[in-house]
Amino acid sequence: MDAVAGLLEGPRARGAFMIRACFDPPWAVRVEDEAPLTVMLVVRGEAWILPDGGGPARLRTGDLAIARGPDPYTCADDPGTAPQALILPGQECRYPDGRPLNGSMDLGVRTWGDRPDGATVVLIGTYPMRGEISSRLLDALPPLLTLTPDVWDCPLTPLITEEVVRDEPGQEVVLDRLLDLLVIAALRAWFSRPDAEAPTWYRALADPVVGRALRLLQDDPAHPWTVASLAAKSGVSRAALARRFTGLVGEPPMSYLTAWRLALAADRLRDSDDTLETIARRVGYGSAFALSTAFKRAYGVSPRDHRDGRAR
Repeated sequence: MDAVAGLLEGPRARGAFMIRACFDPPWAVRVEDEAPLTVMLVVRGEAWILPDGGGPARLRTGDLAIARGPDPYTCADDPGTAPQALILPGQECRYPDGRPLNGSMDLGVRTWGDRPDGATVVLIGTYPMRGEISSRLLDALPPLLTLTPDVWDCPLTPLITEEVVRDEPGQEVVLDRLLDLLVIAALRAWFSRPDAEAPTWYRALADPVVGRALRLLQDDPAHPWTVASLAAKSGVSRAALARRFTGLVGEPPMSYLTAWRLALAADRLRDSDDTLETIARRVGYGSAFALSTAFKRAYGVSPRDHRDGRAR
């Protein structure tokens, strides 16, 4: 598993919200949907992204931005334009004074704004849920990142532009996969920049010893790993691996393995109907009770509550 694959391992878009937003200036939309990740790709014109807690970013045709939630932000034609619409959790749309929009900005299949051929067209894809494995991805990103065509060239733009307005059987699945591909392409470009500030565990994957240990843990979490067996597979002594792993990753090998196993379990609980006993075996716990105890200690809720959607 290479570094990018390891970063993106885990849940994918399922029923993601995707639209084609079309506006004529002046326009501004306040986004308070608390979504964990939103991708914005400017197809025509330009836009500003204005995070509440950071500096503004100007996007031109071909630029892409990824906003990491749940903090709110504003999209506008100009930093001084007052918001005309408010996006709330569940993609509920309201006027700034709280009145419902009642579809007044709907322009057709997954198209929203002033008019379909507006001066500014932005493709927007939103992941509505945060899976536990994707927390490693989210934590690796700044609150807002932008990419310009000079550092990334995405052939997906024409395809997504065409597919987003289709109304065909299975179209949501098609759009989910296209959104995943768009994010992967963007992140590959982002982390390949010379000045990229990748997380410690991501950089550690490039280390010949620690990288091998990480891949062993990620690829086979159910194996009864010990520091000694991991060190033997990595070609170093137990003490050398423990020291080197902790120094590069920021935590000992077994702590990393525990967190990885619980993240996998959390994702399986949300995205499958497997029994807790089955999940426990798949991620390396000897029993459902052992997994349940560790899970509640780490996440503060039982596996059942997490599956029911009541996780914190």
